[in-house]
Amino acid sequence: MQNLSPADLDYFKQLLEHQLDELLQRAEQTVYALSKDGEISADPLDRAALDIGRETNLRFRERESRLIGKIKTALQKIDEGDFGICESCGDDIPLPRLSARPVTAYCIQCKTQMESWEKVVGL
Repeated sequence: MQNLSPADLDYFKQLLEHQLDELLQRAEQTVYALSKDGEISADPLDRAALDIGRETNLRFRERESRLIGKIKTALQKIDEGDFGICESCGDDIPLPRLSARPVTAYCIQCKTQMESWEKVVGL
């Protein structure tokens, strides 16, 4: 039922592996910087600015961590032959949607319905 060619799958696999490598490198750099960063400032405003910077950096890395999980799942789906198939309805996810968001697990119709439902129940 899958509409992706072997060349398409190879393209997405390489793209996702490249994104994964970049994200993992940034995560390593963040861990290194946080473990090395022992700046202690006597000035409360300087300390607050450093704390805000660290907190913002950690929030970005948390989002990236979730993206790493999605990338790993997408790579596993490629290996198992399930990449590009909507987890909700089982239809093919169109190539333009996969190109825009390669880690997606849902076709646009199902994702739109899910988001509408989330708004109704207040998630």
